[in-house]
Amino acid sequence: MSRNYKFHNPEGLYFVSFAVVEWLDVFTRNEYKNLLLESLAFCQKEKGMEIVAWCIMTNHMHLVFRSINGQHPALLLGDFKRFTSKAIVKEIRDNPRESRKEFLLERFKKAAGKSSNVTGYQFWRHDNKPVELWSNKVIQEKIDYIHNNPVDAGFVFRPEDYVYSSAVDY
Repeated sequence: MSRNYKFHNPEGLYFVSFAVVEWLDVFTRNEYKNLLLESLAFCQKEKGMEIVAWCIMTNHMHLVFRSINGQHPALLLGDFKRFTSKAIVKEIRDNPRESRKEFLLERFKKAAGKSSNVTGYQFWRHDNKPVELWSNKVIQEKIDYIHNNPVDAGFVFRPEDYVYSSAVDY
């Protein structure tokens, strides 16, 4: 991975994007998106994650955040991804209405088999591509990009109409 895509400044504000393995459309069900929201709320309250902007798409998530309690942002994001990975895989496995269950679990198991540091299932891709945001202009550009993602995908006409994004807060 390029040196440009690392968390260098532990106190910095970062833009990250992370996707489901094979860019699988998992977040078409609200219960899976709600697990992400619950985890974000927990990270805010208990782990010192300051969240500036976020958006959950069908197969990936965007986030602008910083760590405000001294925990390195890479570790904080890693905790979030590890927990949500296990929780969402369990929810998929236990969901009697999930018609894609076998397909998804097979893909997650196959992805784990290709990774030397994952056992069982791999839900998230390993790359996050963190970009430290260094100016108000760049921060606003990333927030606009995040909030316009559902518009560009054709889900809504206005960013603030997309429920699974922080656009309404702006």
